[in-house]
Amino acid sequence: MKFMPLALAVTLLLPSCATTRIAPPAKPGTVDHVVMLWQKRPGNAADTKALRDAATHLREIPGVLFIDHGTPLASSRDVVDDSFDVGYVMRFDSAASLQAYDTHPDHVEQVEKVILPLTRKVVVYDIIR
Repeated sequence: MKFMPLALAVTLLLPSCATTRIAPPAKPGTVDHVVMLWQKRPGNAADTKALRDAATHLREIPGVLFIDHGTPLASSRDVVDDSFDVGYVMRFDSAASLQAYDTHPDHVEQVEKVILPLTRKVVVYDIIR
């Protein structure tokens, strides 16, 4: 578990109000897509910024209701995995939209040019309502 001063944690976890869509209430059939990234160079600020910026490029893909990103909140609780470096939380209007997103050129480009070159591990959770 990593120690992170409170001011730094708040600064890194608060998204920009100008670029973040507010999460709509979950409706039946919507899908939450949670992506956890472990950097090849943990703690590298430029890599963290690039991974967070990559998420902003994905907001306009059809079917994406919202996307947000942040870094782990340090925890001493055994049940909490705070070992990742950057996390994305997204909501799609349907499972079909999530499937279309996976092959969308903007998503493929961010994965190939930014995400995979900077990460050593990626874990994804998909939750349908």
